[in-house]
Amino acid sequence: MNVSLRDLRFLRGLRVYVVTAVLLLVAASSVDAQRGGAPGRGGGPAASPRDGAALDLTGYWVSVITEDWKYRMVTPKSGVFDSIPLNAEGRKIGLGWDPSKDEAAGEACRAYTAANVMRLPGRIHVTWRDANTLQIDTDAGTQTRLLHFGASAAAAAANTAPSWQGQSVAQWEFAPGGGRGGAPRTGNLKVVTTNLRAGYVRKNGAPHSDKAVVTEYYDLNTIPNGDTWLTITTKVEDPVYFSRPYITTTDFKKLPSAAGWSPTPCSAK
Repeated sequence: MNVSLRDLRFLRGLRVYVVTAVLLLVAASSVDAQRGGAPGRGGGPAASPRDGAALDLTGYWVSVITEDWKYRMVTPKSGVFDSIPLNAEGRKIGLGWDPSKDEAAGEACRAYTAANVMRLPGRIHVTWRDANTLQIDTDAGTQTRLLHFGASAAAAAANTAPSWQGQSVAQWEFAPGGGRGGAPRTGNLKVVTTNLRAGYVRKNGAPHSDKAVVTEYYDLNTIPNGDTWLTITTKVEDPVYFSRPYITTTDFKKLPSAAGWSPTPCSAK
């Protein structure tokens, strides 16, 4: 059979394409297995989000105020909205802040929604409610956040009314190669929260609407002295009151025990 140089190049390119496609499919299957998206080794069931976690976030943590200290440790005066991308309507609503009215209306927790509660000074306690639900309790405002993985998220969303903590869907994002050769899995936690009641992203009335979407990334780091730190990168998007996403980073240090844990009610001031 006579094969032209042009045909030979085509056939060689086709062979490379097919081999590459096969390798990519094999790699994708391996990654899915590592992420718990496919059956475990030996054909067993996939690990639960708790058993296949990329990070161990459980325990007590205390906030370390390294960003925006003067806006977080005390309640700023009305109109101090520095670094918050409020649009004209957002500023108008924010300037109408009246903590006494919030208290009278039973809405003292407006600054304790999932869009801001992790920014408030205090401690958090992280546990597993069940194999598919991570629970975060805050002593600031005595709030409880439930981070749902997989099918648990859909079940929890059914007939759920808007709330201060909204509906949070969580997923592990694994680093490439994590879990291979017996190495520990590493990565981060991504959480997307919707279905929030309208609230504040700062205690002085800087608003977010009930259309806000909160996306968080949880990362752990161990420093040379052995301390473990949790960093949460948060993006709040609000088509009603923001001109662009509001992005912050919040740090916590892991504690050896529950000492100092002191749940307190929400305060509008």
